[in-house]
Amino acid sequence: MRVKELHPLCCITLESPHALDDNKPPPEPVTNLTRSRSLPATSLTGGSNRRSLASAGSVAGILYKWTNFSKGWRSRYFLLRDGILSYSKIRRPENLNLLSSSDDVRLIGNISADRLSRMDSCSGRRKQEKSVGIVHLKVSSFRESKSDDRKFYIFTATKTLHLRTDSISDRAAWLQALASAKCIFPLRSLNGDFSFTSPKDLSISTERLKKRLQEAGMNENLVKDCEQIMLSEFSEMHGQIKLLHEERTNLFDALRQLEEANLEAGASGIHSSLGRGKYSECSTTASSDDKQEFEDVSEEDEPSFHDTKEYFNEPNVGSGSNLSNNSGYADIKRRTKLPDPAEKEKAVSLWSMIKDNVGKDLTRVCLPVYFNEPISSLQKCFEDLEYSYLLDRAYEHGKSGNGLLRALNVAAFAVSGYASTEGRHCKPFNPLLGETYEADFPEKGIRFFSEKVSHHPTVIANHCEGKGWKFWGDTNLRSKFWGRSIQVEPVGVLTLEFDDGEVFQWSKVTSTIYNIILGKLYCDHHGVMQIRGNRQHSCTLKFKEQSILERNPHQVNGFVEDVAGQKAATVFGKWDDSLYYVAGDGVSKTKVSDPASNASLLWRRTKPPLNVTRYNLTSFAITLNELTPGLKEMLPPTDSRLRPDQRHLENGEYEKANLEKQRLERRQRMSRQLQESGWRPRWFDKQGENETFKYTGGYWEARGHRKWDDCPNIFGEFTEEQLADSA
Repeated sequence: MRVKELHPLCCITLESPHALDDNKPPPEPVTNLTRSRSLPATSLTGGSNRRSLASAGSVAGILYKWTNFSKGWRSRYFLLRDGILSYSKIRRPENLNLLSSSDDVRLIGNISADRLSRMDSCSGRRKQEKSVGIVHLKVSSFRESKSDDRKFYIFTATKTLHLRTDSISDRAAWLQALASAKCIFPLRSLNGDFSFTSPKDLSISTERLKKRLQEAGMNENLVKDCEQIMLSEFSEMHGQIKLLHEERTNLFDALRQLEEANLEAGASGIHSSLGRGKYSECSTTASSDDKQEFEDVSEEDEPSFHDTKEYFNEPNVGSGSNLSNNSGYADIKRRTKLPDPAEKEKAVSLWSMIKDNVGKDLTRVCLPVYFNEPISSLQKCFEDLEYSYLLDRAYEHGKSGNGLLRALNVAAFAVSGYASTEGRHCKPFNPLLGETYEADFPEKGIRFFSEKVSHHPTVIANHCEGKGWKFWGDTNLRSKFWGRSIQVEPVGVLTLEFDDGEVFQWSKVTSTIYNIILGKLYCDHHGVMQIRGNRQHSCTLKFKEQSILERNPHQVNGFVEDVAGQKAATVFGKWDDSLYYVAGDGVSKTKVSDPASNASLLWRRTKPPLNVTRYNLTSFAITLNELTPGLKEMLPPTDSRLRPDQRHLENGEYEKANLEKQRLERRQRMSRQLQESGWRPRWFDKQGENETFKYTGGYWEARGHRKWDDCPNIFGEFTEEQLADSA
């Protein structure tokens, strides 16, 4: 026998299948009907679906959201409810008590009132709380970061949310909540597979109503009239509920069509024409928080997993000039190997070269291209920025108040520049006076420019802009050829400045190439590197010189100290492999071969390319001299990519390369006369004798307009009269 359940709107009962025994009490009445966006209008009895969905509850907490390169990571209050993830700028402390157990909201992470108060005070002013972004998980996907155990990503058709938690456990909780939210969609089909029971099909019992009316002394005709009234009211209510259900279904269908249209547009590349990745932050709602936020594809080890293409086109990087949107790089897939040689390379006799050049300055010696690699010293400077993500990481640590980790990442960056020299035995091309090189790498978030500003002594100045930092310096390479070895002593100061005003400066250590005549060639770096900071921390690194019997070469050891001279961390590793650190001074007995005992990894060298040549170029170095389609027309006539002898060597045209190099060496003799007659660098300037050359600006603006009228064609032909005048 079915138990009769009291209808919530009146005393009429509905036959309910919830119970099987008359002796058991009836189930609790269904709650009053309300207009809620959390549950669809299912049957009037509620059913198990409603209880299962309600048990899932909602999830809330504070996540760090990447905004742009000027603001970085910002705290946002996120709320996951009914398959919709919304976030707002500020969660005010006085609203915290609104989240009680009755709200069925589960909090993730530490969002105490004290922390929320600090968040609110850091904003500088009180703001009205409101959602600034909405993500529908029905048409979204998510993925955890492979390089950072606290980061994860949410992808939709028009955006990518880069999110970070405070701990590993918090990220796991959020990912589990997102997965659970997506699992409810099969139960909540947008097609509206709902059934409505007609009032005529309902078995309505009036026993209790009749009993009450008879107790009141009413006759049978009056009871029948009451039944008709109730049936009429119920029919009207039934029609209204059905109409509301149809409106709700149409609304969800329209939303689904809109998201599907966005997905199709993203797949067909329509969005790529809208400013190269400058999209609205929310797919279905306007966002005042994110109208000017550009998403960053930051990590190099993260595979492409985007619904639409996103590029680095932030208008202002650090405090540098605007980046060019038509750089010619953003849509280019960079090469992975050098061109196949056009001819077979011939061996060169070393003895005749050695006996004539012992003790001479190597920069003044005209060597055949056999001793060169197909990149210039200008490009070699940019190769030191292969691991520029370390500076991005240092910038973020400094913003969060961790000055020690900032200094450690700066130290790792200073060491990482030597990793590419392992197995590299050839000499880069010596640039001509006024020769330049540019590199615009949106995928790395950096833009680099260098120029040879002096011929005697040879000085190369460079300037790089990154995500919240600038890096510049000039280098004078004093090299000597001693017959059995080549020694290079860099003279100059490198400066790294973050947007918050913290500055680090250091100089490079001595480099030596051994066994020029007999034995296996190898390169070693040795000396002490002092990284001086203007605030809390400085670093000292010692590059240990390799001995003949050394079993563990290429060692680097050092420490980071605070302003009081106390060791804050110890650093150790190898300049060609990896670098680790331990907090304090507790690594004195730690073996480099077993760094994972109690040390943390700072940096590790990337794997070598599959297509290895005799130059042993890294994957990054292979791309430095590449002339991508459309790039040649945008370059000034002084760019290293246009140097003919270097281009012939890259193509394996060795005879042409030697002839062009001899021609350019003769032209190089004119450089000293030009320098003595008052020649000045085009893009760099030095205020005093002991000052560093600094970038004066204007290059990227001239590049955008292709105005190179004041840039000479230094690689072109020249007359014999010009050569005689320079003699």
